Amino acid sequence: MNAPSNNQLKQVVEAEHGGAATFVQSVPVFESFRSKTVWNGAVQGFDLTESPSGAPRAYAWSIGLPDGQRRSFAVLHGGDIASARDAVRAVVLPAEKKS
Repeated sequence: MNAPSNNQLKQVVEAEHGGAATFVQSVPVFESFRSKTVWNGAVQGFDLTESPSGAPRAYAWSIGLPDGQRRSFAVLHGGDIASARDAVRAVVLPAEKKS
């Protein structure tokens, strides 16, 4: 299964966080944990308007699963999340620390 388009990730952001998302940029992010690559790919940035959260931006990406499906993530900008890399870290590092 191919990676989702920006429009598909836009729909994920809007479905999870409400409001209207506008694509802004694609940011390459590499993240490792204990010398193991846990993410190496593009994260899409979207400006948000009218989101109930009040967040000005969201970051979205997807990963391929062993069964061929994809899982998408949409993380709001704010608090400890100030960049696409922070968004990836907030999702993938807790999962890696559990394994």
